[in-house]
Amino acid sequence: QVQLVESGGGAVQAGGSLRLSCAASGRTFSSYAMGWFRQAPGKEREFVAARSWSGHNIYYTDSVKGRFTISRDNTKNTTYLQMNSLKPEDTAVYYCAADRWGSGSDLPSMYDYWGQGTQVTVSS
Repeated sequence: QVQLVESGGGAVQAGGSLRLSCAASGRTFSSYAMGWFRQAPGKEREFVAARSWSGHNIYYTDSVKGRFTISRDNTKNTTYLQMNSLKPEDTAVYYCAADRWGSGSDLPSMYDYWGQGTQVTVSS
């Protein structure tokens, strides 16, 4: 069993930055792929970024490429999402997720564990 806890959300103005953290429990964290998803009010959950357990495969949705960076520190069992040049359309609840098969994916159904989410609000 893996438990995920996100933190780092908040309210910022457009153009600002935030770094989300996702702390994972469990000794096998390093073998999991990690992903970030977001859900805005009235919309479906959408993929943001994913990183395979090895780091060889990293994926971003087009709208965040060049602005967001996913990383992980296996010594701290933590995955990060650095978000720069934030836009109002980035406003959503952000969720981290763990894929025990390690490859990473943009499909929510491929992930086995989810955090509770952290709110990000970007004002214009």
